Amino acid sequence: MMSLFLSAVFSISMLFADVKSGAVAPDFSLTDSNGKMHHLSEYKGKMVVLEWLNYDCPFVRKHYDSKNMQNLQKELTGEGAVWLSVISSAKGKQGNYTPKEINERSKKEGAAPTAILLDSDGKVGQLFGAKTTPSMYVIDKGGVLAYQGAIDDHASTDQEDVAVSKNYVREALQLLKAGKKPLVASTKSYGCSVKY
Repeated sequence: MMSLFLSAVFSISMLFADVKSGAVAPDFSLTDSNGKMHHLSEYKGKMVVLEWLNYDCPFVRKHYDSKNMQNLQKELTGEGAVWLSVISSAKGKQGNYTPKEINERSKKEGAAPTAILLDSDGKVGQLFGAKTTPSMYVIDKGGVLAYQGAIDDHASTDQEDVAVSKNYVREALQLLKAGKKPLVASTKSYGCSVKY
């Protein structure tokens, strides 16, 4: 009985990888909502932002309804970064949509990522240890995970907090552009649980 329990605990702990800031980000391949395959390794030489997305989550709504996320996407991709939104919601769970529905929703939201990647089996989310939406990851030009965690320092659903929040993603990208390491490499993400 004890060995069965330990086996179950081990299996659960192995479900989520422990990706460390300062280490090379694990490579992955995912198809986007337009049917194009993306490999993280193909973006080496560029800064990459990964955003775990579920449009129906109230914490995600805070950032989209306030236009905070779309403005950040436009700002950072305009500066040469690659922005990949990842949907790890399983079939039948909140946030899982067909590619056509995702594209329609993205257009309605005015979202501006480089691509929206489909991870309905949750393998990439689990590889990165993504536990909430939004969870944010910043990867430097050398493929090293420079920042992971929350988008900002106000773990709320209140849109008014956006204006007074410290945006960790923007700060990480600005410091990397200046040839420096982010002052904060890791924070605890907040939001809805990823619907694996």
